[in-house]
Amino acid sequence: MTEIVPITWKQAVALVKAWHRHLPDGLTGQRFGAALAIDGDICAVATAGTPARAWLDKRKIVITRVAVRPGVDVRENACSRLYGALCQASQALGYKQVWTYTLPGEPGISLRAANFEDMGLTDGGEWNRRSRKRKAATRPEPKRRWLRRLGVAAPAIPGEGPTNAR
Repeated sequence: MTEIVPITWKQAVALVKAWHRHLPDGLTGQRFGAALAIDGDICAVATAGTPARAWLDKRKIVITRVAVRPGVDVRENACSRLYGALCQASQALGYKQVWTYTLPGEPGISLRAANFEDMGLTDGGEWNRRSRKRKAATRPEPKRRWLRRLGVAAPAIPGEGPTNAR
């Protein structure tokens, strides 16, 4: 049996450090997380936090990491289910939008399944400025930005759902 279960931020951070493929560190702006358990055993985790960028206001939240334990069969739709659970929780808390980012080569299948829109590539780059020193970015290349608007009906899929046939 698979189910979404709550997880503490401390537990989520430890699992992300152990399982995330390319960004195991740097979780900031903590808000909440969720995990996917198969027969009571946690096999995937996702975290959500407040945006670091100034243009993302307080009515938006960012899914900061989704990580699956190596060797877990992802046919259980682990990532899509976690994206969906965090979006549902975000909406219940009054957020209007959820954002997340992937590397350009990642297909985003789980994000599309969770009703995220592909917003295109970011410019990438560093946060460091002469007037504001920051440590070097772990992955400064452009990222693909994804958006899910909350409280908006998902687009209809042709051939599915109710029909007007009489």
